[in-house]
Amino acid sequence: MNDICTPQHDWFTATLTLLLCIGLIISYLPQHFRIIHKGTSEGLSPWFLLLGSTSSAAGFLNLVTVQHTQIRCCRVVSIASCVESTAGIVQVGLQWGMFSFIFVLYMMYFPEHLKFTESSQLNPERNRKAPLVRSALWSRSILLANVTGAHFILSALLTLVLVLASPSPLNSPTPPSPYPDPTFPIPDASGLPLSLARWALFLGVSSALLAAIQYIPQIAVTWHAKLVGALSVPMMCVQSPGAIAMVLSIALRPGTNWTSWITYAVAGLMQFTLLSLCLAWKLRQRRLRVDDFGMPLPVSDAGASASRVRDAEARERTEVEEEEGEEEEGVPGLVLSAEEDAGAVRKALESALGEAVAADVREGAVEVSEATPLLPRGDARGKGKARAGWW
Repeated sequence: MNDICTPQHDWFTATLTLLLCIGLIISYLPQHFRIIHKGTSEGLSPWFLLLGSTSSAAGFLNLVTVQHTQIRCCRVVSIASCVESTAGIVQVGLQWGMFSFIFVLYMMYFPEHLKFTESSQLNPERNRKAPLVRSALWSRSILLANVTGAHFILSALLTLVLVLASPSPLNSPTPPSPYPDPTFPIPDASGLPLSLARWALFLGVSSALLAAIQYIPQIAVTWHAKLVGALSVPMMCVQSPGAIAMVLSIALRPGTNWTSWITYAVAGLMQFTLLSLCLAWKLRQRRLRVDDFGMPLPVSDAGASASRVRDAEARERTEVEEEEGEEEEGVPGLVLSAEEDAGAVRKALESALGEAVAADVREGAVEVSEATPLLPRGDARGKGKARAGWW
C-alpha cells in the first residue's frame, strides 16, 4: 500500500494540467456564449454532437478505469496529493462536461422554423391549414440526444460495477494474485485486473474511433452550407493547438497508455481541418457581404454617412435644376446649352424683337408734309380707308 499510494509530485505535469483545465473552460465559453447570444444553434450537426459527447464520455471513463487506484488512495493521502493525482481525471471530465453542454444548448436553442413542417397528407377541409408535424432534423436530434444520455449512463454504471468488483490495492489478497498481467493493450506496471484492462481498452479504442469520425458530419454540413453558422471560430483557434498540450498532459500521467491519449490526438487533427474550412468560408462571406447565417450585412455607419451625403447632393442638384426650369418658363420653346446664360439670352431676344417691330413701322409709314391734305379727296378716300384699315 505504501508503494502504491506514495505521492509522486511532478510540478510540471500538475502545472500543465491546471493550465489546461483553465484553457478548456476559456475555449468552450465562446461557443456557449455564441449559441446563447445568437439565440440559435443553426449550422451544428446533431451527429457531430452525438459522436463528440460519446467520445469524450468514453475517454473520461477510460481514465477513471485506469486510474481507479489513485481514486481509492485518496482515503489515505492528503487532500493536496489526492487533487494532484486525480487532476487528469478532472481535466478529461471537464472536457466531457463542457462539450456535452453544447449538446444541451443545441436542443434548447434549436431554430423554431426548423422544428416543424406542414404535413404532406391531403387535408379534407380546404379552408384549414395543413397540420404541422415534426421535421426530420428535429426528430433526429431528439433521438440522438436520448442515445447520448443512455450511452453515458450505461457506460458509467458498468465502469462503477467493474471497479467496485475488482480487489482494492489497499487490501491486496494473498496469493494467488487476481492481478494477471494483461496481454493487451500492453503489459505495464499498473497492475490492472484483466476485466478492467479489457474494459479500459474498449473505452479507449471506441473513444478514438468516435473521435476520428466525430468531425466528419460537421465538416459535411459546413461544406454544403458554405457558411460558418453557429460554430465558434475562436473556440477552435484555441483548442486546435491545445490538443497537443492535452495529449502531452495525459501521456505524462502515471498509469496511462496510448489508449488514453489517442482520442485527443485524432480529435485535434480533425478539428484543425474544420477550422481551416470555417476560415475559408469567413473570407467568402466577407466577399459576399453576408453574415454567418447567410443574411445580408447591415450598412456600416461610414457607408450610411456617405450614402446620406450622396442623397443630399442629389436633392440639391434637383432643386437647382427645378429653379432654372421655372426661370426658363418665361420664354416658351427656348432651348439653352449649358454654357449660355438664360437672362442674357432673354434680354437679347427682347432687344431683337423691339428692333424688328420698329423696322416694320418705318417701312409702312406715310411721309407727311405741309402739302399733304389732312383729309383725302375724291377717289383717294378709299385708299385712305384701306391704309387705315391695315393699321
